[in-house]
Amino acid sequence: MADVRNATCRPRWRRVLWFFVRVSADARGLRFRTLLRRRSVPWGDIAELRVHRKSARTPWARNVRRVSLVLHDGRERLLPLPRSRPTGDPDFDAEVEALRALHRRYEATYSSKVPAVSYPTPRRGWVGLLVLCPVLLACAAMAAQSVSETASYEQAWKSATACTAGTPATERGECLHTIPAVISRTEDNQSRRRPSWLYFTGGRPMERVDVSRDAALEFQAGDHVELTVWRGRVMKVAGKHYGWHADVPTAGSMAVFAAVFALAACYPAAHSLLSLLGRRLRDDRELPPALPFGGALAATALWLLPLCYLHPTTLFSSPVAITWMAVGSLVTLGLFAGAWHTTCAPGAAAGTTGKSAAGKSAAGNNEEEFLPARFLEDTDYNPHGFGTHIVLGGGPLAVAPGPGRFAAKPIPVQRLTLKNVRRARSSDPVDRHWDVAELDDAGTPVRLAAEPADLARILRELALAKTSVNTVHPGP
Repeated sequence: MADVRNATCRPRWRRVLWFFVRVSADARGLRFRTLLRRRSVPWGDIAELRVHRKSARTPWARNVRRVSLVLHDGRERLLPLPRSRPTGDPDFDAEVEALRALHRRYEATYSSKVPAVSYPTPRRGWVGLLVLCPVLLACAAMAAQSVSETASYEQAWKSATACTAGTPATERGECLHTIPAVISRTEDNQSRRRPSWLYFTGGRPMERVDVSRDAALEFQAGDHVELTVWRGRVMKVAGKHYGWHADVPTAGSMAVFAAVFALAACYPAAHSLLSLLGRRLRDDRELPPALPFGGALAATALWLLPLCYLHPTTLFSSPVAITWMAVGSLVTLGLFAGAWHTTCAPGAAAGTTGKSAAGKSAAGNNEEEFLPARFLEDTDYNPHGFGTHIVLGGGPLAVAPGPGRFAAKPIPVQRLTLKNVRRARSSDPVDRHWDVAELDDAGTPVRLAAEPADLARILRELALAKTSVNTVHPGP
């Protein structure tokens, strides 16, 4: 049994925490104590260890690293210690390596690669974005509901005529009154958020009226002006050299607001969808960005906003608007299908996955194909886990850091022997829908992971390349 004192993770965050927080480990498992509770986890219940890297905006909480335990049932527990603020902390790395050594010794299903969970990878925060969608949709609904009312107000203002002597008193609010007045002084507020004012001599016909800042600068004290009043509101102030009129909201602008709010609600919905679909990925795998959906929404805005502005009340009655909407909807549907294929479709990043069904050997032709695959161990042909693709054709099989032969390293196929092919486990730092091939590299076990169809093709090419090498250079 391992000595508990040698396996204890000493707290370094602050010395005072020693009296409240402690983590220790031995052959039986991990034990951690806080001020309020004690816990113990056997090694057999732990699937892997993870390092969480938190990127915060505040300087005192930036780049905090902590260790979490991932259990075989999928639950995750964050250890109170060890923790580290600087990225290159040798004490923190040593303590994590000590825990890994104990886990490797007492748990057979140990993963030799500890995933680092950073800020682009967690699946948290999608609930808040999903709550934002109804708020934006409610704003869109209110703006859309006011379109008809705004349209009637705009039409009433455009059709208003001057009052006559025979206009009934009950209808004088709908006609235009012209009242002379003299400006006594102006008040210019430089802030755009506060209105500027025109004051009238003797408070007649009113004390003041709010106008734009440009109008307050143009009008001078002593100017004789005419006020146009409609529905009890000053709509125009006309002078000898300058005239001002109130802004009347239009139905097109309200329809544009409604469309903008509706489009804005779609982006957090797409982000939440990606987060939900990302649950099938490991936590250390970065989520695909929602930018393709943002591009589709931006392209939709290019045709939807002009349509709403020009046809706010005749979207479903005007033949021009219906045709416009039908064509734009088809374009939007195609863009969203492309965004879905790029980000959400299973195996979208596989590139040439569909080509593997042809059953042809890429080693026998000059065409290069780059299949997404990863060696999970650091080897001489995969140093520091840099490889993300396997190169087939156009030369020897190689590991490349991307879809190209730049910095590619050839695979020593004569050293590799296939032992087993299985589905990815929770302890494998790859996507869950990938397959893992267990290989023997001259006595060292290595793992190769890829999409099932891609992995079958890579293994076939490895076998063919190994057969050709043994034929040309037969062993003793």
